[in-house]
Amino acid sequence: MRMTTAIMLGVVAVAAGCTTAAKKVGGGAMGGNGVGTATVECVFPDARNEPAPAWVCDRPVDGVALSAVGAYEKTGAGIGFQQGQALADARVKLAQQMRVRVANLVKQYAETTGAASTETVDKVNSSVSKLITIETLTGSRLRASTANSIGTIYVLVGLDPQGTRALAQQALTSSMRNDRALWQRFKADKAQEELAAEIAKGVANE
Repeated sequence: MRMTTAIMLGVVAVAAGCTTAAKKVGGGAMGGNGVGTATVECVFPDARNEPAPAWVCDRPVDGVALSAVGAYEKTGAGIGFQQGQALADARVKLAQQMRVRVANLVKQYAETTGAASTETVDKVNSSVSKLITIETLTGSRLRASTANSIGTIYVLVGLDPQGTRALAQQALTSSMRNDRALWQRFKADKAQEELAAEIAKGVANE
């Protein structure tokens, strides 16, 4: 009986040790703030055993309607160059996200109102997408940055709801002015600004 009890106690001790070990990541805390010993929901893509801020894994950020994460590995060119490249990477991704959102809104508007054919909607989306570039991301700014243990810099660039909506409306209005015939086929019987505002209305919540 004593032998059986001793074995059972040993199993319990081992199980408890495994549970404690499972909670530890990377062998210690990150930046001395205890993050490394907590249950991890996000890790760096290039350092899988290292905890990362939630935004690195595209988690929502308060006050930011549209965001993108950029990264750039350690380089001899210096931190300034590295961060600039990470920002450029994030803004390219942000512009692509914006194109997708506006395309979805144009499609939703067409489906709801019965306006235009699929071919015309595709052409409209192509026209609008060309106007959404890195240079047009007015209002986007650096929201956060961090670096992991191997020196890769990560940055978060984002737009607030007002900036996101304004950018969508600007691209839509410019497209309408540039290609009136195309938008006429889209059955745009409303004023340009009114139609653009209506389509862009839900962009921050899309």
